[in-house]
Amino acid sequence: MIQAADIREWRDCDVVDPKGNKIGALEAVYVATDTDQPAMVTVRTGLPTRQRLVFAPVDDAILGPDYVKIPYEKGVVKKAPWIGTDDVLPAEQEEAVFHHYGMSYQPGPNGGRQLARR
Repeated sequence: MIQAADIREWRDCDVVDPKGNKIGALEAVYVATDTDQPAMVTVRTGLPTRQRLVFAPVDDAILGPDYVKIPYEKGVVKKAPWIGTDDVLPAEQEEAVFHHYGMSYQPGPNGGRQLARR
């Protein structure tokens, strides 16, 4: 499992799919609010003038010297829920991110957010 202490090293690394296809650059890491362990990342995709941040889970991710390999194909990730590069994921849209990847969703402690940006 990837450790939370490694988070600072991930920023700007390439995010690649199982075949090694580059999806984009890692922008931010989101941790699960109940465990403080990495759960999702945002990946910067698009043209330099029209970039967006798509969400991808990091369960079973593999860290390389300058990349993070996730177990989802590039096409699946690019169709994931996204936000603008200066935006924040609204709490009511968290569930859509989990459902896109076939994951179950449980609100965080006391019915709050499940994800927190680090």
